[in-house]
Amino acid sequence: MAEEGQKVSLNVYDLSQGLARQLSTTFLGTAIEGIWHTGVVVYGNEYYFGGGIQHFPAGTTPYGIPIRVVDLGVTHVPKDLFEIYLQEIGPRYSAETYSLLTHNCNNFSDEVAQFLVGATIPDYILNLPNEVMSSPMGALMLPMIQQLEATLRSGAVPQAPQFRPPTFQTSQPTITAKKSLTSSENGSSTTEMNLKEGEDKVSSEEQSAKVRDQKKDDDTVPPDPLGDARSKVQEEIHKEFVVIMASGTLRASEAAALATRRVMQRYGHTNAAQS
Repeated sequence: MAEEGQKVSLNVYDLSQGLARQLSTTFLGTAIEGIWHTGVVVYGNEYYFGGGIQHFPAGTTPYGIPIRVVDLGVTHVPKDLFEIYLQEIGPRYSAETYSLLTHNCNNFSDEVAQFLVGATIPDYILNLPNEVMSSPMGALMLPMIQQLEATLRSGAVPQAPQFRPPTFQTSQPTITAKKSLTSSENGSSTTEMNLKEGEDKVSSEEQSAKVRDQKKDDDTVPPDPLGDARSKVQEEIHKEFVVIMASGTLRASEAAALATRRVMQRYGHTNAAQS
């Protein structure tokens, strides 16, 4: 008796939660719709690669609700045979073999889709790493990519960054000095004593103010040298880009790539000279 067909679909998630679509043109020089994570839904479960091969009942994965569902077709592969297949490919899809750029959840989904229905997942998902790394600023994203890769390798779900501008307190210390002059039979000496007490109090409060100012300086958010360096590099790339575009000989994408390469070479020569 023929095995009853099972519907196969692909759940697609955006790990950036919309930030890639909003910011990619500014930071990469090219439009990226999302940072894709996918899982294959079949036999009532969703199967995906992250910290090894994982599966959850459909609709209950830690990634929440997919932004889209792609219909891959119908499979007649029995579930027990599919589970044997997953055991066989398990060593190739372990936490140690995970690579965000070359061996990720989408590569797993593509291989599983071909086994079940003989079809591949959409190219725009598979081509995302190459699209990012070939962008004018792609090389500068390697530290972020490596951090994201470590999170996914452990099987955890990355969180989209939250931008919270630092807040600074602007309260200023208040110094008050009271000088009381009293009259007595020897009013002159009493006045001098009260003036000296007032001066001592002013001096004491000045010391307290210095301590408070020092503590405020200690509590101030430390400078971000990496952020300053990144801003400087981006500013130089922008200036170089404007100069190249003014010549009118290259397209915008070619000019952006050339500007990035020139600035990176310039910094490479600087680092070599310093070392």
